[in-house]
Amino acid sequence: MPANKITLDKAKEDKLFYFVANVVVYRDLDKRCLILKRDEREKVHPGKYAVPGGKLEWKNLDIAKPTRMNGDVIDFENSVESLLQRELMEETGLEIEPYLSYINSVSFVRPDGIPVILVKFAAKYKKGEVKLESGSFTDYSWVNENEVKNFDCILGIKEEVEKTIKLFS
Repeated sequence: MPANKITLDKAKEDKLFYFVANVVVYRDLDKRCLILKRDEREKVHPGKYAVPGGKLEWKNLDIAKPTRMNGDVIDFENSVESLLQRELMEETGLEIEPYLSYINSVSFVRPDGIPVILVKFAAKYKKGEVKLESGSFTDYSWVNENEVKNFDCILGIKEEVEKTIKLFS
């Protein structure tokens, strides 16, 4: 019998994580990638340059609207793609092409003790003008692999920008 609600009642506490996905947005026109400066009030990496992304939330898994039933398992296909498209629109007002290229992943523990699994992707810019989400970001820049070195980025961002440019060039 399929689940009738999302619950943690039977979940093992030592297996619970935030799931986060980020995307390095590549603009073909000038071969640059978008970086965003995180607000100083952010819990994780305040004031550092990063790339767009966000957490998968329970509301993204509406049990009444699965994409398919897999026996008794409720599937939500393309949930990562949808997450990144939504977060990018909320954070920047931009749209990306629907195809994601895997870059890498990292697991970490936030300063507040919450464990996180972060999966990072690259995607091509589709359209839009950058309009930063108020309260989340304070600045942005389109950078190439040399220019990104001039910014105070979260560790790994510079390499991910370089990898994305090589991937799409």
